[in-house]
Amino acid sequence: MLKFIAFIIFTLYAAPIFSAGTIERTKNNEGVVEFSNIPSASKNAKTTFIYSFPDAENVSVFTDQKPTHTSDYNVLKFECYACNPHSTINWHKVKLNINSFSQHVDSESKNNRVDPALVRAIIHAESAFNPQALSRVGAQGLMQLMPATAKELGVSNSLDPQQNIAGGAKYIAQLLQQFKGNIKLATAAYNAGPGAVKRHNGVPPYEETQVYVKRVAILHARYQKAL
Repeated sequence: MLKFIAFIIFTLYAAPIFSAGTIERTKNNEGVVEFSNIPSASKNAKTTFIYSFPDAENVSVFTDQKPTHTSDYNVLKFECYACNPHSTINWHKVKLNINSFSQHVDSESKNNRVDPALVRAIIHAESAFNPQALSRVGAQGLMQLMPATAKELGVSNSLDPQQNIAGGAKYIAQLLQQFKGNIKLATAAYNAGPGAVKRHNGVPPYEETQVYVKRVAILHARYQKAL
């Protein structure tokens, strides 16, 4: 089976664009090879995890199924967990995560005077608590920090949970201050950027952003009751 998968990967590297099921290989403008199950024509759709791991012959294997036989794997692509307008997840009942990264969430929320339930809700919405999450546009880690934003926030390694949560908590605190404590606008700005919120004088009319704001609000309320 692994040899067959290795053959598929060889084909992936050999072909300009290859679709294995819904997984597509493309090159971005800088010539970097990207694997994703988002069609290149769709910019707002959600992708699942894509994993890479070496087989017995040290050949890289790519799959959208999380490896259970090894911990030696990389997550290649991941989109905002709560951004898919067509998600069938029941956000009122989806299992909460009140334990992961508790020390970092509590300390950084306190440092930035932000509700820890909101920080946890954003982590849940952004990455589903996956510290290695990477998006198509380059957002990284638990709170999906863009490289430029991370740099401004003093984050040198966005895949480090402590640094990522510190940066994300600081950023949402800045947005809350900018939008006078309005959580709805602050979370919209977290997703679409503060400029978009200002231009539209409210939550931008982007379907992805609108569902994101609603789902973060649901998660926030639920985490407030659970913590």
